[in-house]
Amino acid sequence: MAKAKRMYGCTECGATFPKWAGQCGECGAWNTLVETLLEGAATPNGRGGWAGQQANVRTLAEVSVEELPRFSTASKELDRVLGGGLVDGSVVLIGGDPGIGKSTILLQTLCNVAERFPALYVTGEESQQQVAMRARRLDLPQDKLKVMTETCIEAIIATARLEKPKVMVIDSIQTIFTEQLQSAPGGVAQVRESAALLVRFAKQSGTAVFLVGHVTKEGALAGPRVLEHMVDTVLYFEGESDGRLRLLRAVKNRFGAINELGVFGMTDKGLKEVSNPSAIFLTRAQEEVPGSVVMATWEGTRPMLVEVQALVDTSHMGNPRRVTLGLDQNRLAMLLAVLHRHGGIPTYDQDVFLNVVGGVKVLETASDLALLAAVISSLRNRPLPHDLLVFGEIGLSGEIRPVPSGQERLKEAAKHGFKRAIVPRGNTPKEAPEGLAVIPVTRLEQALDALFE
Repeated sequence: MAKAKRMYGCTECGATFPKWAGQCGECGAWNTLVETLLEGAATPNGRGGWAGQQANVRTLAEVSVEELPRFSTASKELDRVLGGGLVDGSVVLIGGDPGIGKSTILLQTLCNVAERFPALYVTGEESQQQVAMRARRLDLPQDKLKVMTETCIEAIIATARLEKPKVMVIDSIQTIFTEQLQSAPGGVAQVRESAALLVRFAKQSGTAVFLVGHVTKEGALAGPRVLEHMVDTVLYFEGESDGRLRLLRAVKNRFGAINELGVFGMTDKGLKEVSNPSAIFLTRAQEEVPGSVVMATWEGTRPMLVEVQALVDTSHMGNPRRVTLGLDQNRLAMLLAVLHRHGGIPTYDQDVFLNVVGGVKVLETASDLALLAAVISSLRNRPLPHDLLVFGEIGLSGEIRPVPSGQERLKEAAKHGFKRAIVPRGNTPKEAPEGLAVIPVTRLEQALDALFE
């Protein structure tokens, strides 16, 4: 194999230089030159293109459109987020805060997959003894899964070619390095080149690869942004490290939808699936309290009932505070302006705090009506009924707009014993679910009257 020529490229403009410098000579940006390869790592073992195939030209009609075969990970929630299971040759990047459960869920997955297919767990952060101790603590099957401790990507790929695993885990990509580069592991160039070699190997061999990624203190995946573009699927683990709920969300998926959500509960025996998350998120106080209302949000292919809480209090500052957890803060400011203009209820001298119980992030506009209902309930100190469900989008002119999948949201509410639902008129079903009274509204003023009638 020809020795690779090392160059330094600018991450801003792409210019390359034979030596490192503090400032790019082309665009003038500072500290943007990183080590890169001008050639090499390109065609070892006779590989073809990026996907391990020789370049050819065909019309779209000649390309086979048969669905890619999938296989289950033995976890329904993980399969849901992946789009129905793992695809041969796919590369999945999973990130999350330290201690959130990334290594735990992948160890559980591989131990179960190894009962049916060859599997390899490559760790660059732990010893084999540490991995075995965790597997025993979680009571996982251990006689089939193979474990390897290595950080050199060339050695990892050579071993994988001999073992021929169906699924392989790299924990983590920030600890892996390639001998082609001189920079330290975790650097931009090392992460990019190591990931590129793994992607080529996965596409050529058909091995499904999981990459564990570190995150920065801002919550983004550490390393170059190109890493997320190279892989097929990007998953994020969300949740508080001291809480018992973990949310797995897909932000990129070439083989399925990106709006799916998997819910897990952390126990002393690892991560357990939560098949009915609405029941978990609806654990409420026995007595009715002001500022609390239940809404139906849509996550991927299923509805979820979550509780929205609001606290409105007199502000003693010149600029009242607007704080949200799990909701868009800018949308709250807009809705409070709509409430003042079309509902006649001012909040310019009030601090408004909003929270979605359970750590769920609700970004869809169906939360608008529930958000204002919780704010008004807290402002007037009047509790809303426990059996009331609210959802709907609010426009700037005060109209209540319909939202997608309204019928499924109402069925989920009826299944959990709700008796009343205030919804947009466009979401009124022809036949309401049994035991659920649907109240259609078209304007914000109507919704306010229905809330406190």
